[in-house]
Amino acid sequence: MGKTASDKFLAESEIKSFDLAHRATIRTNIDKYEEAFSNGKRQFKNLENAKTKAHLIKWKVMENLDRYLLEFESNFQKNGGKVIWANTIEEAQAEILKIIQQKKSRQVIKSKSMATEEIDLNSFLDKNGVKAIESDLGEFIVQLLGQAPYHIVTPAMHLSMQEIAELFHKHFQTPLDATPEMLTQKARELLREKFLESSVAITGANFLVASSGSIAITENEGNARLSTSFPSTHIAVVGIEKLIPNLSDLDLFWPLLSTHGTGQHLTVYNSILSGPRKEHETDGPEEMYVVLLDNGRTELLAQKEQREGLYCIKCGACLNVCPIYQNIGGHTYDTTYSGPIGSLITPHLKGMEEFKHLSYATSLCGKCTEVCPVKIDIQKMLLLNRRDAVQQNLQPALEKKTWKIASYFLQKR
Repeated sequence: MGKTASDKFLAESEIKSFDLAHRATIRTNIDKYEEAFSNGKRQFKNLENAKTKAHLIKWKVMENLDRYLLEFESNFQKNGGKVIWANTIEEAQAEILKIIQQKKSRQVIKSKSMATEEIDLNSFLDKNGVKAIESDLGEFIVQLLGQAPYHIVTPAMHLSMQEIAELFHKHFQTPLDATPEMLTQKARELLREKFLESSVAITGANFLVASSGSIAITENEGNARLSTSFPSTHIAVVGIEKLIPNLSDLDLFWPLLSTHGTGQHLTVYNSILSGPRKEHETDGPEEMYVVLLDNGRTELLAQKEQREGLYCIKCGACLNVCPIYQNIGGHTYDTTYSGPIGSLITPHLKGMEEFKHLSYATSLCGKCTEVCPVKIDIQKMLLLNRRDAVQQNLQPALEKKTWKIASYFLQKR
């Protein structure tokens, strides 16, 4: 009998917990985040009020998700865009490949997207003769290593400066003592030509705006903006939960995401894309598609007590404050979404039976709930996941037997 996901998680957790070099790298990067976050949140006169407002907006969207999805589709199509509904990973992969093959493209340029990680797009395209090139620096680094992103926001968080310098030296013959600026410049040189060579770009989106039929992308490197400007075809892969009602809501959500994600008041590049290039416009794609990804989200939506998990704006703040994540890191979870929010949503997206163990990967300290910019009660949701696993009779045999014996003796008192 092969190892279960739980067995692998426990084994890898033990290894990472005693890897002092790994923990030191994570601690250094999280210390930098904590300082930036402490400074960044001062921009809010009343942060709790802002978080409460964001929570209520996301509550309204989730309670009326079908209406907002149709509103987005209608408005995006009026703008000349095309919407593709994908219920599963396989449907999303097939539809994206179909577009790429229609364009006779053997290479696509990508910007950072957790949704494409969720559907394992790079590996799928590679098997079908299409090379996907990551243009985000962190994603570019982990792609060179053949690894998945380590963190929702900072994919290469687990690597030291020296390790990255050695990686670039191995692949591109840069000096071993290269500075961060030198490595960034080298990556820019390599990627610029890829933007010009690629006829298809694939991105994610931070938000879908229902009232205008737009996607909103926030970033620091400008690679997403280049991805959506040069190639003739743009495909955005976005989870159906990313909706907000109006453009004016970005005035709240963009600063919340930036501050909780990186400690900035606002990230450097913020783009609103409402469809393909118009006749009078000089840049942008000739065709634009939005792939609306379900992949288990409606299953979570059906769980009235846990649907709050869909409010998540993928800032990664709960990972940064989590004592479990700080000790075992991101790859140990072996899921697209790690940390507290990943432990909450993954059992619903990928199956409670295989991933119920993640709901126990918590100290229940409540730091994740406290930091969440949309006030998801993650701590409570994890306990509800545990309850569901028990009600579905999914707990291990030894645990069942232990509680049965305990119950017997307690009743004899």
